[in-house]
Amino acid sequence: MTTTSYENYPIRIVVLSGAIAFSIYAIGTFILAGFGILIAALYVLYCLGVELAILKGSCVHCYYYGKVCSFGRGKLCALFFKRGDPQNFLRRQISWKEILPDLLVALVPLLGGIALLIREFSWIVAGAMVVLVLLSFGGNALVRGSFACKFCKQRELGCPAEKLFSQSRAA
Repeated sequence: MTTTSYENYPIRIVVLSGAIAFSIYAIGTFILAGFGILIAALYVLYCLGVELAILKGSCVHCYYYGKVCSFGRGKLCALFFKRGDPQNFLRRQISWKEILPDLLVALVPLLGGIALLIREFSWIVAGAMVVLVLLSFGGNALVRGSFACKFCKQRELGCPAEKLFSQSRAA
């Protein structure tokens, strides 16, 4: 069975992936606000920095630059950055070290939540942590596995992240 790739993703997929990402950032901010507004603001800045790094480091070289990708970053990237070299996307090697900043988006609030729960238990914080885990790992896996990567033209051309995760499954 062959899977067709999207030239431009349907808006419903972009909205779904964006809603999951925004929810993760919002829940992380909510949890870390337990330490004060400054920590929450620093977390928001960190999330923004991660997104900008993705746009500048990957999206400028991606097939979907200027197009509607599953995460909406292709069009967004074209507004802020000049087109890169598509060969740079193919040459890129991604390891778990490069993915660490993305993982920290969820791990930092989870660690902060644990500290808050130790300090003073709160069902709201505990519930927010559960939802954060479900969205960060389950929600992202669902979007990438069922809606994004499955129909990605860049994956067909060559995707370093797909190679990393394929190796992880084979190991």
